[in-house]
Amino acid sequence: MTRALFVVDVQNDFTEGGALGVAGGAHVAQAVTDHLRAHPDRYDLVVASRDWHSPDGDNGGHFSTAPDFVDSWPSHCVQGSPGAEYHPDLDTSAVDVHVLKGDGRPAYSLFDGVVEGGRPFGQVLAERGLDEVEVVGLATDHCVRASALDAVAAGLRVTVLTDLVAGVAPGPSEAALTELRAVGVTCAPSAEVVDGATGATA
Repeated sequence: MTRALFVVDVQNDFTEGGALGVAGGAHVAQAVTDHLRAHPDRYDLVVASRDWHSPDGDNGGHFSTAPDFVDSWPSHCVQGSPGAEYHPDLDTSAVDVHVLKGDGRPAYSLFDGVVEGGRPFGQVLAERGLDEVEVVGLATDHCVRASALDAVAAGLRVTVLTDLVAGVAPGPSEAALTELRAVGVTCAPSAEVVDGATGATA
């Protein structure tokens, strides 16, 4: 079994004080760091994604001065800005592959991104021969959800570590986890998953 960790969009603009800050975002950054340090041999591949939006234009309608917070949003994670950087509490030294997404267009899933050199992430993933992925990061009801769904579509066994994600709002976040469970994703706290009790759905 070859296992990866997907760290989704743990960026300054998605944590407290950012343009689209999520309550608990900074906690997730530190908790993911602690998880990686506690289990240094658990993953064959660690992937981290970032929104990386163009400073020019509205990124295909993704940015709006009158956002609906469904399909359009305030400006965030603009290339080269402090908001686009990883949160400082996320230790990226364990990251093997960095993915950038949303350059000039909407992009929620990590699978929408490219790696250094412009190669599609899906192409890189296929070369690694992964069987299983655990997903953490921000936000549960948006980019975590989209990334997990695409991982299922790619034929991977998928687990969302529920103590290592945070969402924009409780209702939509729980709805996202319910949707993921319905397509076969395991949703459980990291301690239970690491201990092998992956039947949990908390």
